[in-house]
Amino acid sequence: MEAIFTVSGSITSLAILLIIVFLFKEGLGLFGNSPVENGYALCIHSENPVKKLTSHEIKEIFDHEITNWQELGGNDEEIVPFRFEEIFDYYAEEEMGENYELLPQKIAGHIAENPAIIAFFPEKYILNEEWRIKNKELSNLTDSEFSTLNSSFLILHSNNISFAEFFGGREWLPTATPAAQFGVLSLILGTLLVSIFAILIALPLGLGAAIYLSELASERMRSMLKPAIELLAGIPSVVYGFFGLVVLAPLIQKTFDLPVGETALAGAVILAIMALPTIITVSEDAMRNTPRTMREASLSLGADRWQTVYRVVVPYASSGIMAAVVLGIGRAIGETMAVLMVTGNAAKMPSSLFEPVRTIPATIAAELGEAPTDGTHYQALFLLGCVLFLITMIVSLSAEMINKTRKIEH
Repeated sequence: MEAIFTVSGSITSLAILLIIVFLFKEGLGLFGNSPVENGYALCIHSENPVKKLTSHEIKEIFDHEITNWQELGGNDEEIVPFRFEEIFDYYAEEEMGENYELLPQKIAGHIAENPAIIAFFPEKYILNEEWRIKNKELSNLTDSEFSTLNSSFLILHSNNISFAEFFGGREWLPTATPAAQFGVLSLILGTLLVSIFAILIALPLGLGAAIYLSELASERMRSMLKPAIELLAGIPSVVYGFFGLVVLAPLIQKTFDLPVGETALAGAVILAIMALPTIITVSEDAMRNTPRTMREASLSLGADRWQTVYRVVVPYASSGIMAAVVLGIGRAIGETMAVLMVTGNAAKMPSSLFEPVRTIPATIAAELGEAPTDGTHYQALFLLGCVLFLITMIVSLSAEMINKTRKIEH
């Protein structure tokens, strides 16, 4: 039996370790990659002094928020953003060749004519020697003309995704073109906002219910309430989500006169309800394990029932109560479906409980199915899983340290 348990424990530990290694291996692959979509290129005129841009600067250029190269350290010229599909506004389809063979030449010519341009188009349409050899009869370019065109444009290199950009960025737009935005700060704050307020609601209610069941309720009342509370833990999270969407969200919208009811507050309340069974059950079991002799000794010294509860029972059961809190926080941080349904799913910086937010688990659930395997979006979602793992680990370690400190003090 000892050998069986040893093997079982070793296999379980190894499986967990391999999952963690796989998670971090996939996630950390994001750093060092370009935010520009794979298979596409950004090109500028070769005379442009700006040679490198961040993903945020590229986004602002194509959103027309940065309109002059001087803002980026270049010449005092108005920026001309150019996307691939716009080439058909300048040339008729007949000019592109029967199978669009002349597109690289037309795109290169358009860039050569516009010194202030920044062009975004597929890499396969970049003008090069291989293309010229293949289409020499169609292009009608002399060696001098080809050399002029080929030297007139320059592939612009964007800064690779960095640690600071990922954790400090405020925008999460993984499918944005030409440069995706992987700023996770809004998702982390949304997750913490919902989870912290959920625990602030659930902890006092759960602890109060646990004290009542353990110390004050009659045996008959306890035998009815305990199974009912434990039954709540078995309800699927999507059912809680439906309840929040149909009942809680409209109630919050009407009560606080909000444009929408799917807010961080709705998510916090739903998570608090979902965490209550765990907090109540674990805390109540810890309190009931307090030796009867300790209760009797407290009462014999003149303490009343309430003094015995908060001076003897609760301190003795503090490790169990702390475990209940950690399990409740873990449930709140890791919950997916219910939060996805009631928080509005808006990836923006949260400023209050009465605004839509998006959490990390909801983001992973909503986007992983659409992210191309091994792409930057795919790797970013795995990195979000790493962040979620680290948050949960920090919470657990903090609770353990607090519990040890309390034991030393006692």
